[in-house]
Amino acid sequence: MTDLERVQALRMPFADALGLSFVEAGPEGVKARLLTRPEHCTSGNTVHGGALMALADTVGAAATIINLPEGAGTTTLESKTNFVGAAPVGTTLVSTATPVHRGRRTQVWQTRIETEAGKLVALVTQTQMVL
Repeated sequence: MTDLERVQALRMPFADALGLSFVEAGPEGVKARLLTRPEHCTSGNTVHGGALMALADTVGAAATIINLPEGAGTTTLESKTNFVGAAPVGTTLVSTATPVHRGRRTQVWQTRIETEAGKLVALVTQTQMVL
C-alpha cells in the first residue's frame, strides 16, 4: 500500500465532513484539496478561519501518521495559524504539509494553504506528539 493509499484509507470522519481529499502523501509531506462550500464560510462568503485551521490540522496529522513508528499514535500539542489572505466560497484550496522536525517524541509540520492559483491564504505550524 502506498503512503497516499494509506492516508486515504484512514478513518477521519471530520475530514470527510469537510470534504477534504488527499492527493499526495509521502514521508516528506502530504497534500490535500478542499473545494470550499457555504458551510465553510463566515459573513461575506469567505472561508472561516476555523475551517482553515481544521484543514491544516488534518493534513499535518496525516503527515505525522506516515512518519510514525509501528504501533504509535499522535495528537496535536500546539498549532499556530497566520491568516494571510481571504478565500471566497467556491475556491479550491490546496493544503501542503512539510516537515520541520521529525523526532522520537514530537513532530513539527508547516502547512501552507493556498488557492489553486498559488495565492497564500494561511500558514500554519503545528506540533504533534508521538504517542
